Amino acid sequence: MATKTKVQVTGNTDGMQTVLTAGKHKVVIDEPKNMGGKDEAADPLATLLSSLAGCENVIANMVAKEIQFDLQGIEFDIKGILDTRGLMGDKSVKPYFEKVTIEAKVKTSETQERVDELQRITDERCPVYTTLKAAGIELEPKWTKA
Repeated sequence: MATKTKVQVTGNTDGMQTVLTAGKHKVVIDEPKNMGGKDEAADPLATLLSSLAGCENVIANMVAKEIQFDLQGIEFDIKGILDTRGLMGDKSVKPYFEKVTIEAKVKTSETQERVDELQRITDERCPVYTTLKAAGIELEPKWTKA
């Protein structure tokens, strides 16, 4: 029973700032003032990492129900490393993240072994995680029991 769904955003720009609509929700992406933005919202790269955290959380909650895992919450600390020369035009440097580390502290009564199971299944099914992986970005997930 395969079903496809369309994900869409629409929006407009004002200089470096982008104001989007995703369904009935407003999303604002901006740059800091030193990059020419208004500094009124997160930048695109932070927004991408935020999407990763949000997606991992959603999938983890779905998986937790499926495997009867006591998931009480997750605290994420996600860092992306990139060489900004790439986005500034140096063609010899990749303009995207070289590495993304994901530290997740899982609030649960479960064992670390079960936390590892939750992480493995979540990473296999998370669309944002698997997109980054397919792009060849080094991903370093570390989920621990809080």
